Amino acid sequence: MCDKDKSLPVISNCAASDADTAALTSRRRRLWELSHTCHCPLVGVGLPLGYLRKLVGKMTGGRVLADDYEVHVGAVTECGARNRLSEALQKELERRYAPVILRFRGAKSKEQVAQLWRTAVANGDVSGAFWAGLTHPRCDAELEEQMCRDLHMIQHQAGACVRADMGKFTALQEENARLAQELSRLQQRSQAMLQEKTGELERQEAVLLRTRLDSISKDSVIEELRAELAQLQAVIPSLESRTRLVERLAQMDEREKELRQQITELKAQPKPAAVATPQSPKLEVPDGGKLKMPIRLVDQSVLCVGGRSGNVATYRALIERVGAQFAHHDGGLEDNANLLDSSLAAADLVICQTGCISHSAYWRVKDYCKRTGKRCVFIDNPSISSLARGLQEVSGELEPAIQDGTSQ
Repeated sequence: MCDKDKSLPVISNCAASDADTAALTSRRRRLWELSHTCHCPLVGVGLPLGYLRKLVGKMTGGRVLADDYEVHVGAVTECGARNRLSEALQKELERRYAPVILRFRGAKSKEQVAQLWRTAVANGDVSGAFWAGLTHPRCDAELEEQMCRDLHMIQHQAGACVRADMGKFTALQEENARLAQELSRLQQRSQAMLQEKTGELERQEAVLLRTRLDSISKDSVIEELRAELAQLQAVIPSLESRTRLVERLAQMDEREKELRQQITELKAQPKPAAVATPQSPKLEVPDGGKLKMPIRLVDQSVLCVGGRSGNVATYRALIERVGAQFAHHDGGLEDNANLLDSSLAAADLVICQTGCISHSAYWRVKDYCKRTGKRCVFIDNPSISSLARGLQEVSGELEPAIQDGTSQ
């Protein structure tokens, strides 16, 4: 039997009424209503230490000088009763873990609350689940103890993980310090190489600048010389031809000196006892005929261009027998073609054997003799008899000129 008085029941284990049961099962427990064994893990896991120190300082109205452990123990002690600090902690836990509390509100039985707790442990999110599970209306003493046990082991595992992580962190710090030193050394080396390359680049740019300035200076000098040359050419239009004439005159002077030397040597020779009547020298040719050479070929220079190399000695004997000076040029086959102009300038008579001469030499001989009016005989066949007939033609052309000069 239960006492009907309005005071507390004498028998504490009597059954409660339905209204009282409904009221107890719908209201969540407060922080100070929980078992004292739950306060320590709840404060340690549910609230950050920094916030806890700040909140304690705010409640006490001053700066907290105690260490972290003393602050934690003091907060756990204050949670055993309803006061300003416990109410502030209650309010903060409700605000911080409101989504988790809403998820646990759907549990209608102890088993459902336990299942939600096991799921949170498996997922590693126990802070909010621990507060929501302990304060749930369906959480009894057995489930509360099981949750505290689970959280205690989780804290041990977390401590082991922290120690392992601290070891790894220490190793990473050492490696980071080593890598930082290596990086600093490499940066210094890179900086030194960069400075060296920069200096080398600056030197190369200076050399390039000087080279460009020298090139511009040389180009300016070249332009000035070209302008001066153009002015000289404008003032003296025939400067190039005059230069060629000066070269030719120098060659003629040299030839004159040689001839004067030969004349001096001939005069120094003793005269023969009987002087025969001067007659035109006769020259035998291979066919047995005679060639009458003109007097004006004596002491003159005859240039033979082309011909067979084996007949050059015969050409020389044929020309020198009448007192003329023999000169030969093969027409650019072996002799230097650039020497042909000087040989043409020094000759008084040119014999061009067209059968054994290059095209270039042929046209140069023809053009030179046409421009200068120099006598030239063209022979098709490079034989001795052809050369003799060419000389006969020259003799026939010169005889009337000689006779005219004599009569005058």
